[in-house]
Order: sequence, then structure tokens, then C-alpha cells
Amino acid sequence: MLDALVQLVIGMLSRIAASTVAIAALASASLCLAQDYPTKPIKIVVPFAAGGPADIYARFLGARLTDALGQPVVVDDRPGAGSIIGTDLVAKSAPDGYTLLMMSNTHTVNETLIPNRQYQLMRDFVPVATVNYSDLVLVVHPSTGFTSLTELIRFAKANPGKLNYASSGPGTPYHMAGELFKAMAGVDIVHVPYKGSSGARTEVLGGQVQMMFDAVTTMSEHARTGRVVALGTTGKTRSPVLPNVPTISEAGVPGYEAVIWLGLMAPKGTPPQIVDRLNAEIAKIQNRPEVRQEWLSQGAVPMVMTPEEFGRYLDEDIVKWARIVKISGAKPDQ
Repeated sequence: MLDALVQLVIGMLSRIAASTVAIAALASASLCLAQDYPTKPIKIVVPFAAGGPADIYARFLGARLTDALGQPVVVDDRPGAGSIIGTDLVAKSAPDGYTLLMMSNTHTVNETLIPNRQYQLMRDFVPVATVNYSDLVLVVHPSTGFTSLTELIRFAKANPGKLNYASSGPGTPYHMAGELFKAMAGVDIVHVPYKGSSGARTEVLGGQVQMMFDAVTTMSEHARTGRVVALGTTGKTRSPVLPNVPTISEAGVPGYEAVIWLGLMAPKGTPPQIVDRLNAEIAKIQNRPEVRQEWLSQGAVPMVMTPEEFGRYLDEDIVKWARIVKISGAKPDQ
């Protein structure tokens, strides 16, 4: 009996020892992988249409990370289904640091707006780094005749459903900015979704759609040249890019605020050493005086966070937009 017990204990200790060795070997392999990283090109998947802020800043970072890491960092635009297609591709990629996701608050909105996704943001990804945030601007085509936000609101209240606004698709910051505006201003404006911001922007510039919430980084020049009329920006304070344009909060909807922010994530299981390396290199880029100045001239403000801080930020943003989705009654196909 005693011999059997001794043999049982010895067997258990042997299995524990084997497991410990296996775990140590795995950790060692992971550390070696991180120390050698990168040894081949890195891909940043942008699940939005080319020409928008996510694409622009992914290419900006990619060029500078190429120099910092010694390997090409390329951008792969994979738009469609409100960011679902490109995001799902990254979720299914190897967790080795060679496939990254450029994401925005579209993703935190989709956690509530599109519940039947195959992936979950905080389950299938790890936060890498925040990039920046920028205000949106509410613009109308000159043919509307509106020169102020109060005029637009007055017309919308008197003519429910007569105005329409374009967006780059359900759940995007452009869409949710519109839904938040409708809820807070008490107006009924029809949402016209497109498959990307460039298509929506083209239709507004051409007058086929009357208005749009767009990134100040991409629409400000059209406002300055008169192709559209800027009625309000969406931040807490006026945008340095359009200093003569009031915020929506001061122009008629007190307390209104909606911005677009960008960040990078990696597939779940990506070694922490690789995540930390990428975070550190991105922070160095963000803190360069010339980079900060260039971004600020475009209306973009650098966001520098650790991966842990970014994770907490994501949790809070998911809760914030869940409330707006429920209040607005927004649907994935609207």
C-alpha cells in the first residue's frame, strides 16, 4: 500500500516537472521570438476604405516603423461590413506580431451594434497602442442654403425625414456622430450608409446627399474652398484646423461631443514582449515634435497609452457607445 502511494506521488511529481519544463520551454521560445522580432515584413490591416483617417495614419506610422524596426511595414486595406471583414481576418491570423489591426471607435460601437460577430474585441485581440484622435465636422452641401447649425435644426424639426446624412457605414464614428446629434437635437434625419468614407464624401461634395459628419482631417480643405459649408465641429473646444467654426455644443446642442480615435491591436496570444516593443516604438514616433506639429496642423491629437491603459480605455468606450446605440435605436443596416 505504501509502495503504491509512493509511486503515485512520484508519478505526480514527474508530471508536474514535465509540465514545468514544457512551460519554461514555451516561455523561452516566446522570449526568443520577441527578441528576434521582426525578421520579416509586418502588415497593418485597415478594415476601412482607402483615403480615410485610419488608412492615412496607418501609412504614416508604417513608414516610420519601417525605419525603426528594420523591416517593411505595409498597409493592407480590407474594407467591408462596417469593419467586420478586415477585423475578422486579423482575429484569425497568427499571434506573432506580423499582422496588426488599425481600429477605431467603430469597433467599440460594433460590440453592441453587431452582436453576432465571429470575434469579440476584448476576447480575441490584445491592445497594442493608441494612435491619435481628431474632431469630426458637420458639413452641408451649399445647395441646402444653411449657414448655421440653428438653421439646420429649425428646418429638420419642421420637416422630419426631409434631410439626409451620409456615413461610411453602420457603426462607424461618422454614423454614431449623426445618431448622437439626432438624439440630442431632437431631429429626424435619414441615415444614408456607404461602404467607405470616400464614397460618402464624394456624394456629399456632389450634392447627392445633403450633409455628413466627417473627419476634420479630410474635410477641412473642402470647407475652406467652399465645396461644403462647415456648421460645427464635434470636440469640446474649437478645432485649430477650423478655428472660425463653432463647436456643435456652442452652436446649438449643448454638451454634444463625438470624436474619432485610432489604435492598433494584435491577435490574442501575441507575446507581451512584442506588444511592448511595438508600443514603445509607436510612442517614440508620437512624441517627436515634428510629428506632433504635423498631426496638430491636421486636427489630430496624439494619444499615448501603455497597452494596459489602452485596454481600460477600450472597456470604457464599449460601455459609452452601448448606451448611445440603445438610446438611438441604431441598427446594423440603418
